[in-house]
Amino acid sequence: MLPEGLYKRRRNHNNTPPTVLLILTNCIVLAVLIQLFTGCNTINNFFWVAIAGLALYNVYNIRRNREEFNKLNVIVYVVSILIMIFLFYYFSNQPHNC
Repeated sequence: MLPEGLYKRRRNHNNTPPTVLLILTNCIVLAVLIQLFTGCNTINNFFWVAIAGLALYNVYNIRRNREEFNKLNVIVYVVSILIMIFLFYYFSNQPHNC
């Protein structure tokens, strides 16, 4: 038997913080974009357009959930962006079988 207050604690089953959702969205979108639009020697122009769209989505999401972004969340967000940039350059400099 489940406790009676189990589902009352989780309002609408969406207790994941917006910062975590934003970081996950960034990681997933970047991984898909890298796989689809980066080649052996070139990067497709649509990749940069999609990254700009992702940046606009980030700005919109941060402004909409400004109260959620305290100092710790901002630090985690910035570190996640830096890690994604590092991984992009790391994987783009790996030897390819083209």
